[in-house]
Amino acid sequence: MSVRLLLTDEAWAEIASILTVIKSRAGSPPVLSDRMCIEAVLYLARTGTPWRDLPEAFGRWDAVYNRFRRWERRGLWRQLWERLQTDASPRTRQLFIDATIVRAHQHAAGALKKTAGKPPRLWAALGAACRPKFMPAVAMNAPALRSS
Repeated sequence: MSVRLLLTDEAWAEIASILTVIKSRAGSPPVLSDRMCIEAVLYLARTGTPWRDLPEAFGRWDAVYNRFRRWERRGLWRQLWERLQTDASPRTRQLFIDATIVRAHQHAAGALKKTAGKPPRLWAALGAACRPKFMPAVAMNAPALRSS
């Protein structure tokens, strides 16, 4: 299965130079390259798929997830993001989109519902105002009992 990748070679060169500075050299080298790990995270962010549904082209999903969590604990994502925001990384500044420039759907922006201005239905209004006197209020809200 072929997966569309997002990073160009030029953008990866900028990210790789930053990663060499902020990433620790301790431990054995991972099976999955750093580029494919970042591509996998970008793929998840772009498509919204769960970790377990990550395509096999990126390697095992749990390996990508564990590396993502390790980098998060160490603050590597934040350091990478802060260094990519400088003028020294012009290609990657065009790559990452942040929530201040993404347009939200109208329902996410707090728009009023279409039913907000409509008056309540007649029976709902009458039922609230004129409850029957022979039934207690508790019985009106209780579920109906089935007879055998």
